[in-house]
Amino acid sequence: MTQEQGKKAEQYVSGDNEQQVDIDAGVASALPYERTVKIIGYTTLVIAVLLSSFQIWQGITSTISATYFRPVHLCWVLILIFLHYPLVKNRRKKGYMLGRVFDLALCGVTVFAGYRMSIFDYNDIDHLLYGLGTADLVAGSALLLLLLEGCRRTVGWVMVLIAGVFLAYSGFGDLLPGAMATKAYSLQELIQFQIYSANGVFGSALGIAATTVFIFVLFGAFLEVTGAGKFFIDLAFSIAGKYRGGPAKAAVLASAGLGSISGSAIANTVTTGAVTIPMMKKLGYTPEQSAGIEASASTGGQIMPPIMGAGAFVMAQFTGVPYSEIMLASIAPAILYFFCTLLYVHLMACKLNLKAASRTEAIIEVMKHGAHHLIPLAIITSLLMMAYSPLLVGVAGCAAILVTAALRKHSRIGLKKFIEGMKNGALLALPISVACGAAGIIVGVVGQTGIGLQFTQFVMDFSGGYMLVALGLISIVALVLGMGLPVTAAYIVLAVMAVPMLGDFGLPLLTAHLIVFWLSQTSNVTPPIALAAFAGAGVANANPMKSSVEAFKLAGGLFIIPIMMAYTDLLNPDAGMMAFTFAIIQTASIIVAIAISIEGYLLRPLSTVERLVAIATVPWVLFNPFGTGVIGVAVVLGLLAVQWKTQDKAAI
Repeated sequence: MTQEQGKKAEQYVSGDNEQQVDIDAGVASALPYERTVKIIGYTTLVIAVLLSSFQIWQGITSTISATYFRPVHLCWVLILIFLHYPLVKNRRKKGYMLGRVFDLALCGVTVFAGYRMSIFDYNDIDHLLYGLGTADLVAGSALLLLLLEGCRRTVGWVMVLIAGVFLAYSGFGDLLPGAMATKAYSLQELIQFQIYSANGVFGSALGIAATTVFIFVLFGAFLEVTGAGKFFIDLAFSIAGKYRGGPAKAAVLASAGLGSISGSAIANTVTTGAVTIPMMKKLGYTPEQSAGIEASASTGGQIMPPIMGAGAFVMAQFTGVPYSEIMLASIAPAILYFFCTLLYVHLMACKLNLKAASRTEAIIEVMKHGAHHLIPLAIITSLLMMAYSPLLVGVAGCAAILVTAALRKHSRIGLKKFIEGMKNGALLALPISVACGAAGIIVGVVGQTGIGLQFTQFVMDFSGGYMLVALGLISIVALVLGMGLPVTAAYIVLAVMAVPMLGDFGLPLLTAHLIVFWLSQTSNVTPPIALAAFAGAGVANANPMKSSVEAFKLAGGLFIIPIMMAYTDLLNPDAGMMAFTFAIIQTASIIVAIAISIEGYLLRPLSTVERLVAIATVPWVLFNPFGTGVIGVAVVLGLLAVQWKTQDKAAI
């Protein structure tokens, strides 16, 4: 990683976009209000480090009950957002200082709201009988608006608009016609339900974000400052760099490893991509292909055990299934996803006649230098498998990083790096917490109004009772949500709305949730708003839309594998090893058939007949009519054999 690329990646992750713009523009002159910015910067640093310290302390002691801890966490997060994401970003604009004053005023209102939450007596039933007091009603209303503003600054308008639509439905649902109508709730009832209960903003989604997710984001930040991120990249290059299209394959492997622990596809795209994307471009991949490869691989990190995306911890809370079981069930699908991505990367390399990297470091040398970075991962995996609380496992993982990093001089960190890790962990968690809080609004409205049952009935009626059609409808909803919602928020919305309907088709609870969880990942690679692909395009200097199309193609496993979860025993090893193995073979065969049909290449260019045959095997293998799916698998293998006999004998 060059110094400039590393700086860009760090600034992107930390949210210092204004400074990045100035660097890119080559601005050498000092910006105005330098002293003000420094003061606010130091204040942000202190508050961020204190937040991380508070989260670790709470994770160890659990001194504060969830009823009071969640509001404190959210208010702390909102204060950081208003300081770190200014209303007016450009310091050269006349309204900059006025915007900063407004930001500080919002911080003051947040403190007031947080104070009212902290002294509110939830055991007193007077607020249920006679309503909230004026101060509490004002504080609750203010906090709801502050949450939406914090969401706008970190996540974007789409999340705010969706939450606003659901709130409007709660308040004015009686004006709608027919089955869509619902009881209209007053402001008093809305605030009482959304703020002063565990059914709305402060529900389980924010609870997981404020505990387990935050700690594991902090875990990822510590791994980064100790140099573990570079170790994973180097290890991936030593494994895959010597093969055709090696840098691209190394990008996939590195992103699988780093994304599994970072918890953010966008951050992973930028940090890993700062190294891999220039190498892919130099090898011969187009900028758009390079960005798409990195984005799709980084998105896959969210579904790769042991540490999957934040939604996986929310899933454990929703389903009551231990995280260790979710992790075990996800291993085979995750491997199949990366098989899909690597297959596309290989086919693209063959079509472009790309060569291997000119030089790669030996695996033994990489391991000598950084094998100790694997110890924290081994520890947290073992503890998760032993069914320890994910929160305590995350705290133990953070401690393990610092201890193991101290074993080697080159990875040992001082006070400055430690503070940097504490700060970065807090800042990276900001969008997740407010997104989960806003998603809690949606969950609350669904529970308050019963709209989820109406959605389920609508999909069931429209699908005609065919599960494949219902899955297609859910995929479309996921695509629409993915255009503006972060992954965790998209999963929560889909879980509340779609999981009951999948249960009506007879799917087990965990299977239904994992299908929805996978479909929600499309928010990072779905045109026209594909956040991870756009981030990769920025690093690659590529066209964002073309990059998102490439990423969408490479991440096709996000759509194929959930269907296979529903129709096969891919998530059911208890069905027997034969059934489980055949489910894996079925899925791999469909992935191959679709990939070679799209790329028109296997070991050599496919003829029209071969492409048609490959396409025809997809439904055959999927539905396995009368148990003949194995013949479809044999057809795919037959295509491979024919290609092998007739290919150009150049190296694969």
